[in-house]
Amino acid sequence: MNERIKLLAHSAWVDNDPWADNDHLDACGHVDLEKFAELIVRECIANCDDLNSMKYIADHFGIKIEGLE
Repeated sequence: MNERIKLLAHSAWVDNDPWADNDHLDACGHVDLEKFAELIVRECIANCDDLNSMKYIADHFGIKIEGLE
């Protein structure tokens, strides 16, 4: 898996065990798929080089980003 995707998945991880080692994705939690998708969309928006594309992507996926309204 792409390292950036792994990092985004780790950021979307929901830990169900407060005593779990947070450095490892394990059976004690799960990925919040909605948050994971939003992180990917935000990453795409951050890599756009024109404002119209940024607004289009944000609107298309229903992502609110300050300054793009």
